[in-house]
Amino acid sequence: MSEDDKPRGEPAVKAKAKIPAAKSIRSPEFTPHGISAGRGSGPSRPSGLTAAQARKRRFAAAAGVVVALALVVGGTAYWVTRPGPELSVSGKFASEPKVKIPKSLEPADELKVTTAIKGTGPAIADGDSMYVKYVFYQWSKAASSEDSKDKSTSKQLGSSYQQQQGQPDRPLVVGKSGVKGLDKGLLGQTVGSRVILEIPPAMGFGEQGTQLGLGKDDSVVFVVDVQATIHKNQAPQGAAQKLDDKKLPKVEDQGAGKAPKVTMPKEDAPSKLQVKTLVQGTGPALAKGDEAIVNYQGQLWDGGKVFDSSFTNGQPAKFPIGTGGTVPGFDKGLTGAKVGSRLMLVLPPEEGYGKKGNTQAGIKGTDTLVFIVDILAKVVK
Repeated sequence: MSEDDKPRGEPAVKAKAKIPAAKSIRSPEFTPHGISAGRGSGPSRPSGLTAAQARKRRFAAAAGVVVALALVVGGTAYWVTRPGPELSVSGKFASEPKVKIPKSLEPADELKVTTAIKGTGPAIADGDSMYVKYVFYQWSKAASSEDSKDKSTSKQLGSSYQQQQGQPDRPLVVGKSGVKGLDKGLLGQTVGSRVILEIPPAMGFGEQGTQLGLGKDDSVVFVVDVQATIHKNQAPQGAAQKLDDKKLPKVEDQGAGKAPKVTMPKEDAPSKLQVKTLVQGTGPALAKGDEAIVNYQGQLWDGGKVFDSSFTNGQPAKFPIGTGGTVPGFDKGLTGAKVGSRLMLVLPPEEGYGKKGNTQAGIKGTDTLVFIVDILAKVVK
């Protein structure tokens, strides 16, 4: 028995008391130690605990409640903040990506832009011509159903990776792509980057979306690999090189983004390929297997007629280097040249279109060709 429960000595006066019969005692008037007095706590049981033991048990019970609450709160925080389903994209840059859009993930109402791979090239500005590889998907919310576990559906609508060989690789002009979310989301991104754009209906294809099978409430997912970007009116970047050979054409610069003025000499055309650097660029050199983005102008030696010009068309062109994808002299002249350069190429017939010429362009089999080429960028692979 504890000190709290021991008698404190003999009472000074021994009192006699008459104990009333149990049936005349009302419940609230008498509650023996350890009995619940029938307040709904189950069968009454006498307690064998002392007061000190009872205090210890009450403290332990309170501590248990605190621990249990902490576990519940911690568990709730985990389930609320744990990572949810996410759109995933895998694969190498410039190779067709593998895209997974979970059915349990629902499209958002705002544009979401994620840079999956960060490139180190120039940043994209409004009005730029971008050379990209891309794939895009329709992303639809599911019809409301309490019994449905899936919230969305998706399917691929297009891919530049699947275009036919020989099909022109046209650039996207930022601000004029026809997809607001694409124009906005790519601003400031850098060449060499893979960008994932989750585009809501209000920033998608608009009315043209119906031609692709898009509903008015459908979102679009684009995965874009930015391989090159050309600023509006981009000019060669480097040091001008003096050319005093009077037997070759005279070239005069007319300003950024404009075709140069070329004056042919009153001389016979050279019999061998001529490659002259008019501006020495400071960028990387082009090697076999590269692809170059260039502005160019092609003219006939005799009479100076312009038969082709990307300056006039308003769009730079993309050419493969060293693989036979262009006329021989063009291929040879660009191999080893640096990005940022301006070149003059003089191609005798065998370095151009050969004995057959090109009747569509007005080129005879005996014509010597003169090209002025601005090397603006190299495609990132």
